[in-house]
Amino acid sequence: MNDKELRARLIERLTADGHLRTGPWREAVSAVPRHEFLREGFFREVDGSTPTAWTPVMPDDPRWPAACYDDVSLVTQIAGTIVPGDVRGEIMRAPTSSSTLPGLVVRMLEDLQVDAGHRVLEIGTGTGYSTALLCHRLGNDSVTSVEVDENVSTRARTALGHCGFAPDLIVGDGLAGHRAGAPYDRVIATCGLLTIPRELIEQTRPGGIVLIPLCGWLYSSELARLTVHQDGTASGRLLGGQISFMLARPHLPPPLGLLPDLDDGDERPAVLGPDALDDWTTRFVAQLAAPRAQHVTLTREDRTEHLFLDVDTGARAMLREHHGRWTVRQNGPSRLWDAVEAHLTRWRDAGAPPLEEFEITLTSEQPTITWPGR
Repeated sequence: MNDKELRARLIERLTADGHLRTGPWREAVSAVPRHEFLREGFFREVDGSTPTAWTPVMPDDPRWPAACYDDVSLVTQIAGTIVPGDVRGEIMRAPTSSSTLPGLVVRMLEDLQVDAGHRVLEIGTGTGYSTALLCHRLGNDSVTSVEVDENVSTRARTALGHCGFAPDLIVGDGLAGHRAGAPYDRVIATCGLLTIPRELIEQTRPGGIVLIPLCGWLYSSELARLTVHQDGTASGRLLGGQISFMLARPHLPPPLGLLPDLDDGDERPAVLGPDALDDWTTRFVAQLAAPRAQHVTLTREDRTEHLFLDVDTGARAMLREHHGRWTVRQNGPSRLWDAVEAHLTRWRDAGAPPLEEFEITLTSEQPTITWPGR
């Protein structure tokens, strides 16, 4: 298949899956060649590798053309600086930039509810593919995109130029927005955020929309769409769908460091075990109670233990199973597992409403998220 045929196949799939819903975005996906934004290759996960290993796939690889139009995310940078052309063989480091799966890209653009004449601020340029779709729909002068990584931004600028697009590309901290171009009608973030920066709200005109992947360190994330009000507050809903994005670099969790004495603290029977968090929705609700807690699985004395630790405050909860029952030992300035259990109990008592029914109110950077009956 040539690239036009691959694009047509992608459009069919995104339409069938319900991500691509309107004509203008269908025209944009048809017009913008995703492969042009992957000319420097991408990394493919090595099957069965533990820890995860990555191997480069370059444009001369027979797999490359079709893979560019698969509805999957493609890793384009590892460890903050390493690109596919730097690697021969395999590498075992964490991904730091990617080309998001097209289905999620177009779903977010549809959910952004843009219209002709709108000016859009994009947080996280990445490869530039979503930026190009915005430019095709709205025109170069209506699109500003901010990228923290200068090298990533430079590669995106080159790819956008090859496709005939010239938006305003800024190298800087996207969480601060770009005040010089404000106010914007729409703001969209293509990275996960723990909080919603006030700058993004302040740079959006009243009535404008901010679309944010809202995350936590338990790694359940959901799209939040908020409308900005005249008084500087914002409100909206979660959109559901179990989306996943790399966290914005300033919002990455801190290193765990030297673990504390895990046998110290107050112990009690646990109402809920850590297996309750295997479910995406339940984990998101738990995360609202402990957004900065990290979950670590440990093996000690031939048994598996689950540590929930807030590095900044030192609060921690260690859960252990004994004869089919869980206990929790907690220490620090707050009781993490008490908060998680209480939050989940209130949610379940309300009938466990789906995330799409959750309401968001924002008066500071930390949003207040509630559900019906709470």
